[in-house]
Amino acid sequence: MMKYYLGIDIGTGESKGVLIDSGCRVVCSATCSHETHNPRPGWFEHDAERVWWGDFCKLSRELLSRSGIESTSIGCVGLSALGCDCVPVDDECRALAPAILYGIDARSQPQIDILLSTYGEAGVREMIGHDPCSSDIAPKVMWFYDNMPEVAARAAKFLTASSYLCAKLTGRFCIDRYLAEDFLPMYNRDTWEVDKGGCKGFCRPDQMAEVMSATDIAGAVTMRAAEETGLAPGTPVLVGTGDSGAEAISTGVAVPGDMMVQMGSSCYFIYLSDRMVEDARLWPGTFIIPGTYGICAGTNTAGTLTKWVRDQFYRDALQDERAGGPDAFEIMAREAADVSPGADGLVCLPYFAGERTPLNDPAARGVLFGLTVGHTRGHVCRAAIEGIAFTVAAHVDILEREHGLVINRLMAVGGGTKNPVWLQAVADACGKQVRTARVTIGACFGDALMAALAGGECASWDELVQRVGEGGVIEPDPVVHKLYQNRRSVFDELYQRNCDLMHALGNGFGW
Repeated sequence: MMKYYLGIDIGTGESKGVLIDSGCRVVCSATCSHETHNPRPGWFEHDAERVWWGDFCKLSRELLSRSGIESTSIGCVGLSALGCDCVPVDDECRALAPAILYGIDARSQPQIDILLSTYGEAGVREMIGHDPCSSDIAPKVMWFYDNMPEVAARAAKFLTASSYLCAKLTGRFCIDRYLAEDFLPMYNRDTWEVDKGGCKGFCRPDQMAEVMSATDIAGAVTMRAAEETGLAPGTPVLVGTGDSGAEAISTGVAVPGDMMVQMGSSCYFIYLSDRMVEDARLWPGTFIIPGTYGICAGTNTAGTLTKWVRDQFYRDALQDERAGGPDAFEIMAREAADVSPGADGLVCLPYFAGERTPLNDPAARGVLFGLTVGHTRGHVCRAAIEGIAFTVAAHVDILEREHGLVINRLMAVGGGTKNPVWLQAVADACGKQVRTARVTIGACFGDALMAALAGGECASWDELVQRVGEGGVIEPDPVVHKLYQNRRSVFDELYQRNCDLMHALGNGFGW
């Protein structure tokens, strides 16, 4: 009997699912959107039951129905979800509070300040391996204990989204090593056992999930989960991982020297190395593939910024789209393409939700600098895209110029790859070829590939990567690259000269 493999990824604003066959070919895909709750300035939440589990169940049923594939033909389920988030659950994996999202949620800054005042910068770096930031889970757990003590005390586990989904499917509380890095110092990085000493001051050791590999079989679909998802009871389920790691796998990023740029709601970067590279501004750690290390980093805005531009400056195009007209983002891309590189002197700092790496500054703010009466909404769109591209180039510079690392392949993936102006801006800002994957569905495809690997359809990671293949190649324009190098000096100085004012305006955090 032919076996098929299911992959589902839960993202910030939408979730995606895919079914592939034993040859790793896409059979069916589906997408659904959801809202991200922003109840207070600097707070971003999801309802784990309604969004994470609700989307998983909806996509699973839709894929089985549309494909006509019997649930008993699913050989294995792969899953991923946005990482660096935290939700307290009871022993039946019922969420006890809204889930705090990744680095875009800045509510735990007071807890980070407590850690810094208690242990000092060097001490905190030693604890978690980098400068503390809003992506770290330990301060989020502290926030629950400080602000919702009864909920924190009742919690059986503190989970991230993929751990939550795995537990809902199998009843087992586990997390993969790639995401366990976000929970340091509550795990021992050498053994990946719960560190009782590291948990002190954060949570009880029993509130931590078991650490496994992303491609390990965590368990099988339970009867209850089968009723909700349409999957067959007993179907094997992977431990799962973060969306960015799965997205890297989907592009074939698998050997040292490969780098993924995930162009989604935010930008996320994974550079693969054969050794650990220490840099407190970034997030170095283990990767999904055995024997490899991932130097990870991430911005707070990318697609969220272009969406903001659309909602504020392209309301007419959005209204036309809803009436059956062209996609508003296509209108934006065309207007941005009509503007020369450099946006006629308009520069955008894309820190509209604070910033993660390399600034690690939740109080950073967005800036449109150099506006004149000659600028149009197309200029604003172009400047926003270029600002995002400059943040990509900043990370490339850290890896290459400061650490002497070689980037052999730069693979772009995510919704931003649909925008040719954005892709070209990244290539020009970095001065490098930007490659796209043959299959651009994203993390859910990586999930399905890992499920196929676990199901025995591929003999090794090397064979899996060969099946992925590449799509297109975007060549950098050397003239524009030189222009962007000059513009980068203005871009960088804008933040350096104004960060104190940003902090004063926001009183350290919030708007």
